[in-house]
Amino acid sequence: MSDQNFQSFDVLIVGAGLSGIGTAVHLGKECPDKSYAILEARESLGGTWDLFRYPGIRSDSDMHTLGYSFKPWLKAKAIADGPSILEYINDAADEYDVRSHIRFSQKVISADWDSNSGRWIVVCDTGDGAETRYACQYLALCSGYYRYEEGYTPAFEGASDFAGEIVHPQHWPEDLDYAGKRVVVIGSGATAVTLVPAMSDMAEHVVMLQRSPTYIVSRPSEDKIGARLRSLLPTKMAYAVTRWKNVILQRYFYNLARKRPEKVSERLVGMVKGALGENYDVETHFTPNYGPWDQRLCLIPDGDLWNAINAGKASVVTDHIERFTSKGIMLKSGEEIPADIIVTATGLDVQFFGGASLSVDGEEKPSGDLLNYKGLMYAGVPNLINVFGYVNASWTLKADLAAQYLCRLIKAVDGKGAVAATPTNTNADIELMNSLDFSSGYVERARSKTPIQAKSAPWTISQDYVSDRKTLGKAPVDDGFVKFTHMGQRVPKSVELNRSVTAS
Repeated sequence: MSDQNFQSFDVLIVGAGLSGIGTAVHLGKECPDKSYAILEARESLGGTWDLFRYPGIRSDSDMHTLGYSFKPWLKAKAIADGPSILEYINDAADEYDVRSHIRFSQKVISADWDSNSGRWIVVCDTGDGAETRYACQYLALCSGYYRYEEGYTPAFEGASDFAGEIVHPQHWPEDLDYAGKRVVVIGSGATAVTLVPAMSDMAEHVVMLQRSPTYIVSRPSEDKIGARLRSLLPTKMAYAVTRWKNVILQRYFYNLARKRPEKVSERLVGMVKGALGENYDVETHFTPNYGPWDQRLCLIPDGDLWNAINAGKASVVTDHIERFTSKGIMLKSGEEIPADIIVTATGLDVQFFGGASLSVDGEEKPSGDLLNYKGLMYAGVPNLINVFGYVNASWTLKADLAAQYLCRLIKAVDGKGAVAATPTNTNADIELMNSLDFSSGYVERARSKTPIQAKSAPWTISQDYVSDRKTLGKAPVDDGFVKFTHMGQRVPKSVELNRSVTAS
């Protein structure tokens, strides 16, 4: 295989968003002798924080944990707006000389591991009908978990009859004028609870139309303890202490919610009653029929949604949609909600590996057939890290650990004079589980294409940052499950799983 047909690097990183830029920084710091490039499908960096432009776009995690471990978040607001986060990512790219490594308009469409050459062969679509080819020893997938091309929108009957505008938040029109307009936002997730108060400032009225309630928690946008620490300690130390404070508090709350869901549910709903008053129908609109953390909780800063409702600028309707009409939305209860603009905040379309196909020595590896290894690699797939953040904590906490593990993996392979490291499973009857223990719609829709996990380590996916710091940051890479191979050797195959063996 001639190198002249490829642009060759030691490491290729797919995606120039929060995870990709962070991975590049860790790689540059820990493995400065390794060459790398970042392949970005779009024409700008930033990922999610460059793609989404809807009103009020912000983080749903605090920036002391959503921020990088190596770059303190210095702004006052810990629950930050999208433009501020995008600026932070750009600053990191410039501060650590990452920007020069990015190849824009390179959408990865396939990646095949070739044991003969000990490399991944990566094919990209440049968007103009041409293809580019790259070769690398290590592949880091940092492209997130949803399709950038379009979001998820159910087929609403009568949508073509509606006389106003229908907008999906993933493709927000820059010139959308909603001043003085009646707006209906369909959905009750993070996007909806962001849009409703943000649009209520200018709109005549905003209705949040939901099929069922979501747990919503209000937090101050500013971390007063973090601000106090910054005034007393050196910047990096204050950031580290605040980061750990938030990790521990979040971990405590999550574990409490899993152990005593009724008590936590009562507390969360009680906080909503306190904000909206005893006369508000909290039972109908803000009392979910599932336990806390069966789905992700929604975070609102400074009670902005409650403020909009109390001011009469926003309201919540809990019902099912019968159909769209020319004037708005007809509900199954018979009520019609008038609207000039309908926003379908109905979720994401989940995909894995940025939509690229994976194969090993010509054998295709569908995402739904892959067995997770420590939540970042897959059985039978060599030299590949897939960055997938926590569902119960900030994404970047896991992304940082994944990048650090990649660097340790590279050093372990080099230390053995090997070419590849492949997690290898020899137990066909291992007890299997769903990878994402969540009941959210976007998770349920993607079950068939979601990689699986097992009940026993190391094939489990931990949702515990403290535990992962030991497993990914300190435990030996050579753990008996990772097999090392040399140039020309075929990487070991894992056994075909008995999919009928599931954990009770």
